[in-house]
Amino acid sequence: MSVYTTEIASDQIPSDNPIHQRLLKAYHVAIPFIQGDLLELGCGEGRGVELLAPKATSYLGLDKIQGVIDHLSEKYPQYQFESSVFPPFKLPDNSFDTIVTFQVIEHIKEDALFLEEIHRVLKPGGTALISTPNNKQTLSRNPWHEREYIAEELTALASKYFDHVEMKGIGMSERMTEYHEQNRVSVNKIMRWDVLDLQHRLPAALLRLPYEFLNRRNRNKLQNQSNDLVLSINQDDFYLNDVDDQNVDLFLIVKK
Repeated sequence: MSVYTTEIASDQIPSDNPIHQRLLKAYHVAIPFIQGDLLELGCGEGRGVELLAPKATSYLGLDKIQGVIDHLSEKYPQYQFESSVFPPFKLPDNSFDTIVTFQVIEHIKEDALFLEEIHRVLKPGGTALISTPNNKQTLSRNPWHEREYIAEELTALASKYFDHVEMKGIGMSERMTEYHEQNRVSVNKIMRWDVLDLQHRLPAALLRLPYEFLNRRNRNKLQNQSNDLVLSINQDDFYLNDVDDQNVDLFLIVKK
């Protein structure tokens, strides 16, 4: 089963490669932090399961799409997967040593409750890792997102629930920056037709279909004009960085 859209990105679609590599980087960065019982909130189609789950004593992945959960349960019978719409979590207090949730919080309407629940189910001394797009680098409104953050905003929100809050980011190499800037130019050419600023005025539900169509068309266009660049981008084109407006993603580390 596959539920890939431009929002999720696929390792099977060549034009998605830069985005797939970007999303995968968070899992590589997370590896040294993994210990004990691991919870992944929003596991999707299991992009990082093979990287992180073997490092943990146990692994539980939660996602809202039952078909995806069924597929993952069959593919990885040694790990646990459950269908869940959250927050809140139907999980006991103080039950996980490590929690990862990558590119999820921007989809959560009740983001404060989401962080409060992460704190609740995390064991004392446990660590949670959270990645999300850096709004400083966003090219247009994403109708799948409830909101996007800058580093200061997410740090302030997390500090309400965690005493230890460390904000980092995912930086980009020159090659990835070149792709990102090509993407920016291409998106701006599309957005110039939105003279009424409908991307910010219309309800998100009305924008999702045209967003998907235009985003896929744009990625294919970028591949056609720079195929070698698109296909060559890999994990070396991203790195864990200090706070910087040029980071493509925020990477938050919190401890209980």
